[in-house]
Amino acid sequence: MLSRTDLRGRVPSPAELRTLLPRAEVDVDAVLHQVRPLVDDVRDRGVEAVLELSERFDGVRPRAVRVPARELTSGLAYLPAAVREALEETIDRTRRVHADQVRTDVTTQVVPGGTVTERWVPVRRVGLYAPGGLAVYPSSVVMNVVPAQTAGVESLVVCSPPQAEFGGLPHPTVLAAAELLGVTEVWAVGGAQAAALLAYGGTDTDGTQLDPVDMITGPGNVYLTAAKRLLRGLIGIDSEAGPTEIAILADDTADPVHVAADLISQAEHDTLAASVLVTSSPELADAVDAELARQVKTTKHTDRITTALQGPQSGCVLVSDVDAGLSVVDAYAAEHLEIQTADAAAVAARVRAAGAIFVGAHSPVSLGDYCAGSNHVLPTGGCARHSSGLSVQTFLRGIHVVDYSADALKSVADKVVALANAEDLPAHGQAVTARFGGRDD
Repeated sequence: MLSRTDLRGRVPSPAELRTLLPRAEVDVDAVLHQVRPLVDDVRDRGVEAVLELSERFDGVRPRAVRVPARELTSGLAYLPAAVREALEETIDRTRRVHADQVRTDVTTQVVPGGTVTERWVPVRRVGLYAPGGLAVYPSSVVMNVVPAQTAGVESLVVCSPPQAEFGGLPHPTVLAAAELLGVTEVWAVGGAQAAALLAYGGTDTDGTQLDPVDMITGPGNVYLTAAKRLLRGLIGIDSEAGPTEIAILADDTADPVHVAADLISQAEHDTLAASVLVTSSPELADAVDAELARQVKTTKHTDRITTALQGPQSGCVLVSDVDAGLSVVDAYAAEHLEIQTADAAAVAARVRAAGAIFVGAHSPVSLGDYCAGSNHVLPTGGCARHSSGLSVQTFLRGIHVVDYSADALKSVADKVVALANAEDLPAHGQAVTARFGGRDD
């Protein structure tokens, strides 16, 4: 079921690996021309444009954008007890992990009378997106809201697409998750129009002001991603998220049943989802193929999963040994990376590029999707080579506060003047010497 790339006996360069490895082809540029008019329309006409676009793309026109508080309460009231318990456990574990990410202000005394303090200040207002297309993601509400709240963000709004089945409201489980987290502002809007409304703000159908945000976080489809790209600068964004990815580095100690199940779990998201096995064992590759054929038949979303597994973004890469496999997975830089090898913890410690790493036979990606305590909003498309997943730090800005006395400034004045003159910016130096009644020449 998985196409194979045989790299045994070869040592491709990092540049070669980037072209050889399977990867989802998502061309955000290709949809920018479609998304730009939508964003401009929302900028110009506000909520009226949003409601028209919701009717066009979601098949329903909500009565208003902002969801009434009673609907959040109602969503929680009708939430099945087992789902509520699971969400509460997820919230608790996620809060515990993210609490340890909080930064503290640090003051450095550079010289007597001269200090630099790094203050950590939360973003004032953020928009947090929870998708609602092929699947519904109350877990994404948790993963976005918890780090924002922990960072001390004073104002946040959750956006999720309106659902025709629920009268133009977001899915009840999304509303229930928001209620459990203490979120009071939820907007029934999705896709590119959600990003635009978050960036520009507007006036709701009942006259309520919908304030713009300073940052948007959360994954979505290519149209949301294109809108985030267009709006970046006016607002901050976390990343341009692409289809979900799993890579599994495995040797002959791995259980093919586990490996196949984990590859399927991510293929379930989307026909563009990427499932990649990197292994030094041809026997394991064969066994995983057999397990995929068996397990896919019994899943709910067989067609979607089959399309994803047989797509060019998925495949099996054969390598000479685990060391070679590490080079491959570092070049791939997966959103989710599982290590199912002998001495998995030691192998995992050598990984340089991954959104999140799952160690050993009992740490599947689906644990991280829900109840590990880690965050599941992670870099895709190889961006884990240079970017991190969503965290408390996403919502914090480091601000340097410089506080020098006259003596401390005077002690370094000649150095400032020398560097200013070297850069042909003499006024920089004069801004220092003017404080001492002198000139820098």
